[in-house]
This record gives sequence, structure tokens and C-alpha cells, in this order.
Amino acid sequence: MVYSNRGDQRDRHLLLFFIILAAWETGSGQVHYSISEEAKHGTFVGRIAQDLGLELAELVPRLFRVASKGSGDLLEVNLQNGILFVNSRIDREELCGRSAECSIHLEVIVDRPLQVFHVEVEVRDINDNPPLFPGTQKNLFMAESRPLDSRFPLEGASDADIGENALLTYRLSPNEYFSLDVPTNDEQVKPLGLALRKPLDREESPELHLVLTATDRGKPELTGTVQLLVKVLDANDNVPAFDRTLYAVKLPENVPNGTLVIKLKASDLDEGLNGDIVHSFSSDVSPDIKSKFYIDPISGEIISIGHIDFEESKAYKIRVEAIDKGFPSLAGHCTVLVEVLDANDNAPELTVTSLSLPISEDAQPGTVITLINVSDRDSGADGQVTCSLTPHVPFKLVSTFKNYYSLVLDSALDRESVANYQLVVTARDGGSPSLSATASVSVEVADVNDNAPAFAQPEYTVFVKENNPPGCHIFTVSARDADAQENARVSYSLVERRVGERALSSYVSVHAESGKVYALQPLDHEELELLQFQVSARDAGVPPLGSNVTLQVFVLDENDNAPALLPPGAGGGGGAVSELVARSVGAGHVVAKVRAVDADSGYNAWLSYELQPAAGGARSPFRVGLYTGEISTTRALDEADLPRQRLLVLVKDHGEPALTATATVLLSLVESGQAPKASSRASKGTTDPEVTLVDVNVYLIVAICAVSSLLVLTLLLYTALRCSAPPTEGECGPGKPTLVCSSAVESWSYSQQRRQRQQRACSGEGPPKTDLIAFSPSLPQGPNSTDNVSLKKSYFQQFKNTII
Repeated sequence: MVYSNRGDQRDRHLLLFFIILAAWETGSGQVHYSISEEAKHGTFVGRIAQDLGLELAELVPRLFRVASKGSGDLLEVNLQNGILFVNSRIDREELCGRSAECSIHLEVIVDRPLQVFHVEVEVRDINDNPPLFPGTQKNLFMAESRPLDSRFPLEGASDADIGENALLTYRLSPNEYFSLDVPTNDEQVKPLGLALRKPLDREESPELHLVLTATDRGKPELTGTVQLLVKVLDANDNVPAFDRTLYAVKLPENVPNGTLVIKLKASDLDEGLNGDIVHSFSSDVSPDIKSKFYIDPISGEIISIGHIDFEESKAYKIRVEAIDKGFPSLAGHCTVLVEVLDANDNAPELTVTSLSLPISEDAQPGTVITLINVSDRDSGADGQVTCSLTPHVPFKLVSTFKNYYSLVLDSALDRESVANYQLVVTARDGGSPSLSATASVSVEVADVNDNAPAFAQPEYTVFVKENNPPGCHIFTVSARDADAQENARVSYSLVERRVGERALSSYVSVHAESGKVYALQPLDHEELELLQFQVSARDAGVPPLGSNVTLQVFVLDENDNAPALLPPGAGGGGGAVSELVARSVGAGHVVAKVRAVDADSGYNAWLSYELQPAAGGARSPFRVGLYTGEISTTRALDEADLPRQRLLVLVKDHGEPALTATATVLLSLVESGQAPKASSRASKGTTDPEVTLVDVNVYLIVAICAVSSLLVLTLLLYTALRCSAPPTEGECGPGKPTLVCSSAVESWSYSQQRRQRQQRACSGEGPPKTDLIAFSPSLPQGPNSTDNVSLKKSYFQQFKNTII
């Protein structure tokens, strides 16, 4: 960086050291550079990446970019070497006007993570503007009678540069009549003028040609000139005169048109036309002044006719002439300095630059979201601006540099609670009354996968009738995910496990999108009474989140198994049973027993026995126990009874519709010595007619093993508690689980096949199972109470025999 400054080599080096030190000062939060205006394209400004502590390799990946408010593309950064250079012509006068300070403010922004730097590039003035006069020629009319030392005001030159480059010196071309009267620094309001040093003589020199030259102090020096034509007039003895040469007036901005600024009055000692005065602005007054002020030629009143704006111009210097009507006319001059007073007529201005929208809900506090620049064209307290944020939200405003603020995250976000924030940034100045401006900022919160799918309850109970059709829909699971879009798209799957020797997926499947659960094959209550498994719900987020729900599928029994007769070798008289019966037995003697089992459960496995009528309608001396299958005599046998009795026993379950089996019993009546000894199972005490047993209900639970017993009790209790719940969904559902909900327990038949499965379950070879034997005979009361008592006692005997 090179500075055009006077002083020795040591001073320049010292100044350069302090500038570099200021650029690297970390506490200031900004970097300063300096460049001369009119520098050529490509001129080096500074190593911005190095000075900001950024690596060259990360400029492109981190989206290094430079923003300049109102300065266009004057400066640019080479992303290959990190050098800030001049991109286009910089004209300090166009950029900052007559301001003593001129700089370009850059906002340097990089992402990942987001950082914002402030860089100021001072634009130094060079002497590129020559002094300029209002015109190239000025005509002056002077009476030859003017006394020596008379002063004639002139409009000085202006220079668009600043500092030394705008300090002007004047010189007048050599002549014998006039000298140049230049005001000192303390007399800036006093105009430049010509002073008469030798009396004029129109007859000798009617016109004088002079050249006024203005030179600035820049290097190199620049000059401007104006031609002065002095016309010498015949004597008009007295010149109009103002009471003062300078008038100072204070005028508030925004005054209405027609407001009186000042009333001037010049006097002339002459009489007649020589004493009549006309007021006017000087011929070299700028068009801007003429557009804002008007002077009444007779009264000398100056009034406002245009908009007076402090921000446009803080003061106006008006040259006024008073010219008499003599011949030749003479003119007096004065200056009116109008100081414009600032009013709070400009509201603050807000510029919002969004950087990180939408913002992720897992963003860390301190993340910069938006840059806000505020400005106010007023001055003093009227231009001092403060910013505030409403409503109360997890964001805050942080002042970063002069009138720059950053909207940063102040606390944690949760998109599921609030997905969008509508913020209002208010900028208010310090005027009285104060003015304000607002800007709306919409902050959208982007979703992250922070919520797992959730089921309404941890487990569901499903009832399905056995023998369902393959592919039957038995239930639908549904999980809700509070996230959005892909993070909320839920898919379902089975949590695979083994069911016995088979995989769970061979029994059921779940549709990945709908959550519908299907039974892939017909279920068999006799093989699988309870199928318990889990369904997993997973979202499509990265990483995915999930949860499980448990399904307990109870397979309800249907009457799909007919009673099966046990063969004689299995301990009973099933099938074709042959027995020898002594003719001497009395009534109630048990002569044979039919044994049958049913693979179903509950009422579907509750068997009853009926003796079919004999051929020809003959009355048989035998009967069969309704629920025991025991065949006993109804009376004492006699010689009239046929020696061979053929009985047909119908075994029927209680399912709907009922299923049956038929057993044939062959009885041979022999004499007492020929019949084998048999213990009579006739019930004792059945002859008491007063004994009445009504509605005997016996429930016997046989626990095959300790584990099976605990499982059964748990299932029974769970079923009883759920009896008030509505049926589960699915076309394979039971509709009305009458059997389960009408009774606290469900009865299982006691069969040889199930004994084998239970033994395997208890030994660890198969899933644990427990059978529940339930008998609930309800016999009608009637006159034949003795028969009822006998039957009911036979039930207890059957329980005893069954257990044994």
C-alpha cells in the first residue's frame, strides 16, 4: 500500500507499519486497506484471505463471496491467490462527493461454518479535478468616478477534490488598475474581489481585459481561469449600499413554499432614477439556488420556493446585487448565508440480507441467520438508530460493526413445536418525536430426523379364527412420526424370530407402506394357540429411527375335529367293545365304558354320549352316562333278556354344528360262574330321593408343568380383562368372541396327542402348552332326581379316572 504523503522516508515506513497493524488487529473485527482513486484495473489492494486468516484452498469450498453496499463491482477478489484488486474505475468525487472521509465497506461472507468479516477500503484523493469558475467570462461595469480602494466582488472557483488538492490560490493578470483582494481563512464568507488601485478614465481605457487564475495545491498543480471584462462607465456618483455585507440566517428544512427567509434593503443617496434600486441575485448564482429561493426586486424579500432539504445541502451562500436605474447603473453587493437546520424527517432504512435460510432445527446457538444494515440520513440524535426484535423468539440481534447487525440463534429450535417464525426488526432513531422503520424476516425451520415413529400403544391383542383363508388381513398397525417429509415417511417390517422350528415370516407378513398384517397360511388352533411377534416401524430419515409394537394373535378354536374313539387297547372300550356280563348283576352296575377324545377345545371338545334306540323299539336294560360314557344296567337282568346285546353309542361334541362318532358295544350275558369278577362302580347313596344336586359346575385345571401352568393362568387373566373390549379389525377376526368372553376360561380337550405335545413342551422340545379340562354340566331338575344324582356323581368319577 502506497501513500502520497509529505515527510521523510522514516515517517512513511512508520505510517505503513501502523496501517498493517490496524489491519491485523483481531479485537476490531475488521481489516483496513487504502487505495488511491482512479487506480487502474487489477491494481493490488491487499491479501484479503491471508489477512482474514483463511486458507486459499478453502475459499471456493466455503463459498467465499464479497458484498459491497452501493459500490457495485469496484473491487474484486481473485479466488486463486486471495488478493483483493481494483476491478473498475473508482472516482472518489462520484463515490463520496465532498466528504472528508471516503471508504468502501465490504462484507466478506464464508460458509461451513458461517463467518462474516467487515473490510474497509479507504479511497485516497488524487488531484484529478482542476478548479472551475462558474463561467468562462464575467462582465464588470464600473463607473469612472469610483473612488480608490473600491471593492468589486468576484465568484471564486470550486474544486471537487479535498484537502490539499482543493486548497486554491488566485492570481490576477498584471495590470495597473486593479489588485486581487483574497480573504483569509477567517473570512471564508467574504467573497473574492477586485480592489481599485488607480482611478479609471473611460476616455483613456473604456474596457479592460483581465484574466483571473485559480491554482490548487495538488501534485501536479491544476489551474482554472476566467476572463474578466471591465467596462468603464460614465459617472453615477453613488452606489447602492447594504447595511451589511454578510447576512447569516438559520432556516429549518422542509419549510413550506413562500416562507420568508430574510428581507434585504439597500439604499442609494442619489435621487430619481439614480436612486431607484432593483434587487436581484448575482448573475453567477447557481441554478440550484434559483430553484429554491426567490428575491422580490422591489422589496428585497427572499422567500423559499423549493424543497429545502438538510440532507441535500446544509447551507446556501447567496450573492445579492442592488442595482440602481442610473446611467450607467451602479450595483451594490452583499452575501446571504442560509444555514439549514436539520429536522427528523427521515425514517431509518433497513436492508436485510439472508444467509442461512431455512435454518436446521439442530443448529447451534450463535449461528448467524441474517445480516441487517440500518441507516438514517438525518444527523445528530436524529440519525442515531437502535434496533429491536419482536416477538419473544429464540433469536437475538447482535451489533457487529457501526450500523450493522446480525440476527443469530439464541436458543435451541424444535420444528415440531414451531416450524416458521415471523420476526419483525424495528429500527428507531433518537429524534423527538422518533421515527422508525420495520422489516419482516421469515425464518423457516428445516426438519432433522429427531423423532422416531410412535405407536398409540405398546401392544395389541388380535383374535383370529382358525382355518382362515391364506393371505387374510388380520390387523393394521399404524405409527405416527412427528417429523416432516422423508423423515416422517414410515415403513413397516416384521421383527423376524423362530416359531418352533419355522420362521415367523412363514406365518404372517406386513405390508411395508400400509402396515396391514396378513396371515400367509391357515392357522390351526390345535397346533398354535398364541402367536406373539413384533412389528418394526422405521422412518426414511438419515440415520433412520424406529420403534416396535407387540402383537398377540390368539387363534380361536372352531369345531373342525370330530370326536375320536379310543381303541380298546388304550384303556377303554372304544371302537367295537365286547364284554361278558353276569346275569346276576343288579341295577346300576357298570358293565362297559366308551372312551372318546376331541382335538378341539372348550365346548367344541365337550363330549356327550347317547344310546341309540334298539331295533324294533325294544327297551334295553342298559343305559350310557351322558358325560362319562359308562354303560350300566337300568335294572336286574332276567332270563328274558337276549344273551347277546348289541348297543350303538353316539358320541357328540357341543360345537356348532355338532360333530359325532359312533361306537358299537357287544355284551354277552352269561351265568354268574362264567363271568369275570368286576368291581361295581354303581354310585352309592343314589336311592335318597331328597338329595337334589342342581346345576353342578366343575372346573378342573390340570397343569402339565410349572411353566405351562404360569402361561395359562396369565393368558386366562388377560383374556378375562379384555372381555369388555370391542373385537379387533380384520376380515379374519372372530366378530364376537363369545366363547372367550362368556366364560372366564377356555376349556381344552384331553387327548393322547396333546399329552405328547405337552410332554415335549415341558422337556424343551417344543413350545410350552397347557391344557384346561373344563366340564360344566347343567342338568335340568325334575322328578327323577335320583338319576341326576347318579349322573353327576359319575362325572366326578370320570374326573378321577381321567386324572389317574
